[in-house]
Amino acid sequence: MRVMHGRPAHGVGAVVGKRVLGTLGAVALTAGLLSACGGDEEPPADSAATSSASPGESTPSPEPSADEQEPEASPSDPSSEPSGDGADEGDGEDSGDGTAKPGEDEGDGKPQDEGKPDGKGDDKGDDKDPKKEPEKPNYIEYGEVSNRVGKLQQRLKDLGYFVTSVDKAYGGETQQAVFALQKAGGLYRDGVVGDATQNAADDGVVPKAHTSSGKVLEIDIDRQLVLAVEDGKVVKVINASSGNGETYEAKGATYTAYTPRGSFAVFREVNGMHSSTLELGDMWRPKFFTGGIAVHGSASVPAFPASHGCVRVSNSAMDWIWDTWGAPSGTPVVVY
Repeated sequence: MRVMHGRPAHGVGAVVGKRVLGTLGAVALTAGLLSACGGDEEPPADSAATSSASPGESTPSPEPSADEQEPEASPSDPSSEPSGDGADEGDGEDSGDGTAKPGEDEGDGKPQDEGKPDGKGDDKGDDKDPKKEPEKPNYIEYGEVSNRVGKLQQRLKDLGYFVTSVDKAYGGETQQAVFALQKAGGLYRDGVVGDATQNAADDGVVPKAHTSSGKVLEIDIDRQLVLAVEDGKVVKVINASSGNGETYEAKGATYTAYTPRGSFAVFREVNGMHSSTLELGDMWRPKFFTGGIAVHGSASVPAFPASHGCVRVSNSAMDWIWDTWGAPSGTPVVVY
């Protein structure tokens, strides 16, 4: 017995007569997702940036390491990995579709016939075994621990993606690096390493810098990436999440979750947890570059825009910016 996998179909009967009255009902399901980090104080009146930007943002309570994060969402099956800007992250397993397996009882007390012809009875001349369902591709996903994960981690680290540990375990930090690779390659951002993502790693896909001299923190809004650049060379590629474009209310005022583009510089930094004066939450070790907009650490950095205007990176990536790379006050920040 063969059972086809897929969504159940619903039929609509047709009645033909002299007069037919039919009524069809439609149900629309909607789902919304609003994910954002928090805000900071009002931008100063003499701020260099002019925009409808949110005065900042916050984050959930910090995690010292991005590897401690749970995936944001279950990845889709990337048998084809189209480019996109709004994908979630994570992974999951099929919860089952009720298909009876060969040899299982189908409810009539008799074992299921596996369809093997025996030359007698009523097999109706079918002398071929039923087609077997193809095996699912062996993709690398969140939670896997293997040598091939270690090989992937090393490759990403060699290319400059933010990976601190080659431990053969696909955790939050590795997922962030895969997100960044998929963004740089214009691939579907689900954190699942299929053929297209693996090819991007093998081919050495890395974003190019927009600046040519000095030490610059570049923020690519279109691809949702933060780049640490030195004299035109990208030394680190970090997954990021900026303003989601939604409007929100804070202390009786309405703001737009917008990250302004332009040339700025770090003018204020807080070496620790900073609470938003708009009561939107906290942000880890922020470096403000215009008004209340900062690059800061967060325990939640999805593969799509999700903040109130600030630029989120993982807590461990923010620690690297502070403790290893530097980016002190005065460091240029170019947002494009």
